[in-house]
Order: sequence, then structure tokens, then C-alpha cells
Amino acid sequence: MSPSPVSSNPILRRTLLWSALSMVVLAIIAGGVGLLVGGGEGLVSGLLGVVLAMLFLGITALSILIANRWFGDPLYVQLFFAIVLGGWLLKLGVFLLVMILLAGQPWLDPMVFFLSIVAGVIVSLVIDVIVLTRMRLPNVSDATLPSEAPTDHAPGVQLPTIVPEDRAPGRHNLIPETRDQDGPAEEAPRS
Repeated sequence: MSPSPVSSNPILRRTLLWSALSMVVLAIIAGGVGLLVGGGEGLVSGLLGVVLAMLFLGITALSILIANRWFGDPLYVQLFFAIVLGGWLLKLGVFLLVMILLAGQPWLDPMVFFLSIVAGVIVSLVIDVIVLTRMRLPNVSDATLPSEAPTDHAPGVQLPTIVPEDRAPGRHNLIPETRDQDGPAEEAPRS
């Protein structure tokens, strides 16, 4: 497989990998705390909260990686924003549906569920900060410079030649002032 032409792809892949590893660790911690606090319901609530938090946060990076597959296509910008916005709308819809379905369930401990979602979001933000501060991405990336100077000629147009400073464009209509040394200079009528 050839390397990706988009320089942000390795960063997004690293973020997804670290998020997946942290989800496993956080699921063990949240499940254990939930089991101690709320028994079986707390265990399920802790695991479900962590999985939902990481799933929703991973959709954005995944949608950007998918959208970058069309890099170089004339419709890349439109496809990129359509895919990323579609991912956000999917997240919003699934989140609302899950919250409606889980509201009032007797097997769900709401506090453990809420705290595990918050913990998942915080861990994801910490991972994003660590990855972004350690990345080595140039300020201008994914850009190619022309190999030769482009020609900027319109058909049938003669380009001006370079002239000395005193004859630069806009200065050719200026008439030098001549003052009489003996008397006051007469002012020419201004138009």
C-alpha cells in the first residue's frame, strides 16, 4: 500500500489507535468502579458509557480519514465536508436515539453511566492534546509548488517593458515645475 498523500492521516491514525487502547483501559476501570458502586448494573453502565464516548469521539477522526481518500479529486473539498458533516449528523442522531432508548432503564445506573461518558470524553481530549503537541506537521503541507514560472499572458496583449523610476507608469504625465529665479512663480490653472 502506498503512503497517503495527506499529511494529517498518520496523526489521525495515531489518535484512533491511542483512543482504542485507552478505551480498553478506561472500560476496565469504569467497569470495576461501576461493579463496586452499583453491582451488575454499575458494571454494564460503566462499560456502556465508555464505549459510547469513544465511539462517538472516534467517528470524527474516522470520517476525516475516509474523506481523505478522495484527496486530489476535483470535488475533494465538497466530498470532505459532506462526509465529515454527515459523520457529525450521524453522531448526533445516534446519540439522541441511544439516550432516548436508555432513559429510565432499570438496569442502568445513571450516575455511573454519566461519569463514564465524562471520563471517556476527558481521556479523548487528553489524547488529542498529546498527539497534537507531539506531531511534526509543517505549517504548509500537502502543497506543491510550480516547477516553472507560469505565463500570465492574455492573447494579443503586449506586456510593458521595465522603465526607469523617473519614467515609471503614472509619472509620465507629470510636468516638471520650472520656477523663475527672479520673481514669484505663477501658478498654472488646476483642473
